[in-house]
This record gives sequence, structure tokens and C-alpha cells, in this order.
Amino acid sequence: MRVLGQVQRAVRILTSRRSRAEPRCKMSRITTNNREPGFGVLLDVDGVLLRGGALIPAAQRVFNRLLDSSGNFLLPVLFVTNAGSCLPLRKAQQLSHLLGVQIAPEQVLLSHSPLRMLKSFHDKCVLVSGQGPVRDIANNLGFQKVVTIEQLREHYPLLDMVDHNRRPNLPASSLQTFPTVEAVILFGEPIRWEANLQLVIDVLLTNGKLDSAYEPNHSAHLPVLACNIDLMWMAEAPSPRFGHGMFLLCLESIYRKMTGRELRYQALMGKPSQLTYRYAELLLRQQAAARGWSSPLTTLYAIGDNLMTDIYGANLYNRYLGERHIGRTATKLVAQGTRSQVTTGPPEEDMGTTVWDSQLASPTATQCHSILVCTGVYNPCSALPSDQGGAVKEAVLHGLDPVLVEPGHIVEDVEAAVELIFQQEGFQPDLQP
Repeated sequence: MRVLGQVQRAVRILTSRRSRAEPRCKMSRITTNNREPGFGVLLDVDGVLLRGGALIPAAQRVFNRLLDSSGNFLLPVLFVTNAGSCLPLRKAQQLSHLLGVQIAPEQVLLSHSPLRMLKSFHDKCVLVSGQGPVRDIANNLGFQKVVTIEQLREHYPLLDMVDHNRRPNLPASSLQTFPTVEAVILFGEPIRWEANLQLVIDVLLTNGKLDSAYEPNHSAHLPVLACNIDLMWMAEAPSPRFGHGMFLLCLESIYRKMTGRELRYQALMGKPSQLTYRYAELLLRQQAAARGWSSPLTTLYAIGDNLMTDIYGANLYNRYLGERHIGRTATKLVAQGTRSQVTTGPPEEDMGTTVWDSQLASPTATQCHSILVCTGVYNPCSALPSDQGGAVKEAVLHGLDPVLVEPGHIVEDVEAAVELIFQQEGFQPDLQP
């Protein structure tokens, strides 16, 4: 509870600040004009550019600063969202339409995008949960043997019993024999939580053998790969909506109640995962190389509206960048932000080190600065939810390092954030083509 109290005090300090607060730490400044930028920007989507399907006014204006007269980006920009119910191409098309800017799929990082590099799982039979074209998403990421929750419930009609109206009379599965599930991928919040919770628990407690009863001496479970641990996100409603992180908390609570043990994730993707930011930096470097920019990217700026994902993740990556120079790592902090635990076993299983280091080049960035905007989840006029027993605070803030919840800057909107970045970098682009 001492840590929770520290977090509470830290967030109260934030909410008492003016929207254009001074940074806690100094950022390096470049005093000369430079048309070849040595920095890149990570843009959150919901709450920064959009609220649901509505464009935030500042987002419409900000691209006048980010594009030249030919519509080319003046610097590496990546749209980093914890959404995961579509393919990158579809998200790029959606953003292009809503923002009125041509955005390539290579400029979009979804919560599940880093799973493309998790090749040791690509030949395993995976059960996928979420909504949208989950099978196509998994196939696009490289997974070859994919079964869906819907296929599972059709093949085993006696497992999903909550909704009486959905109970089929006879099996209707197109699969003659159901394959043994070897891993579970949780892409995002499903539509029917009760069915997905029941069937995922069934898979975990039977070790993927759904014709069997729960194992009485259950001591370990199949690998679980989870994307998007956002507890809340901002749409058109006046208050934030439940995100996939809430679904994960339900799953973890049920598993703990039934087994007496903690659910452990083989990997967590999406913000605030350190792995997501490493992958994001790689994509920014690839953008710069495609444009022929030779200056190394030494500074990243992450703009977001959520303290516990956008800000925490950027600050966590900034800590990692600093610690790697003195031979330390921050991989154990990957899952902080929920109660979630990540397996840290042998090198092949440690998703924060060996497996990823073999596929990701060493970072060139030395710092990652966080910028919080006031157009989404974060509201400077609202305090944290309170209750007598502290249960709400514990559920929302458990495991957070108070220092990592503190943004480098708080500004009004994304336009102010980009203006601040240009000031910090001394970047005065020539808008002529």
C-alpha cells in the first residue's frame, strides 16, 4: 500500500498542474535547422487523434506541421495504437480516410504487431480470442495453425452454457477432429466475455485437451500471449470505456480463484510493453532508411493520453535506454501496469532478452520522452477514483512505479505536443517540396 500511496500522490501532483507544465528533466536541444531529423515521433491514436470515429480538431491541424507541400512526412512518424481487431492495411486505410493524410501500413503499429517476430510459436496450434478477423490477423503475423473461440464452441457445444439461447443442439463444427491447442493468443476484448473467459479457462486447465476434465494437480498452464493491456480507452462517451486490460484482469482473477496460482504470460504486447517500443524504434529506423536519411535516430517522443500505458511505456523504455548503457536491463518491468506476470525462464522463453535480441538490432535511441495530452483518458480536472477500502486504486495502480507515471510534459493537445517537440529539437522545416 505504500507504493500505491506514492502513485496516488504522484498523480495528484499531475492533476494540479497547468496543462503546459515544465518538464522534470531537460531534453537535449539542437539549435540549428536540420531537414534530416535525428528524432522520431510515436503517435497514439484514440484520445490523441480520434475519439471513436470523430476527429479531434487539433489532429486536423497538426499535419500541416508534419507534412511538406507534397504530402510527405518531414520526419519518421509511427501511429502506435493498442487496437488490435484489424490488419495494419485496414487501420492505415481507416486513418488515412479520417485524417485526410496518406498513411502507409508500415507507419502503423498495432498491439499485436510484434508477434510477427515470435517465430518459435508460428508452427504451433494457437487458440485466438478477440474480435474482427482474428484468423486473418494471426495468419498475417505468421501463425500457421489457428483455431478460433467460435470453432471451439461449435465443436464442444456443452462448454459454453451461459446463454441458453446460444446452446446448439448438435455439434456443428467443420473440423472432424479438434487439434490440441498448444498456446493461447489474446488479441483484444471479445464481444462475449463470458464465453471467452469460460473457454480460455477450459483450455488452460485441461492443457489444451478439451475432451478431458480439469487436471486435479494443475501446476502450470499453456503459454499465453496477450496483446493490449489498456484498462480503459477514450471513445465518444464522456468517460473512458473498458479495454482489454479489464478482460485480462477478469481472466487472471478467475484463474487465481480456481487454482490458487497466478496466471503467467509468456509475452505481453502493446503499450506499455518495452518490447513494443523496441519494435517501434525499429520501424522508425526503417522509415528513415527508406527516405534516405542517414542521421541516426537518437531521440524518440511518445505522445499519448493515458498515464498507465502511453506515459508509463515511454518512461519505461527511456529507463531501458539509459540502463543498457551501464549493462543493466529493465525486462522485469515489462508487465507492470496490471497485476500481470511474465514468465522469466530459460533464454528461449524469456521474451524480453534472447529471442528478441536476435531479431532486433541494438537501439540507436538514447532517450524516449513522454508527452501527455488532455484530449483523452487523462483529464487534469479529475482525480483518481476513490473508495473507502482502496480496492479501486489497487486494481488500477497495482505494480506501477510512481516515477514512471510522471510525464515529461503535459500539453493541451497533439498540436501543442508537436510544436513543443520542434522547439526542443530546434527543428524548423522548410515546407517547400
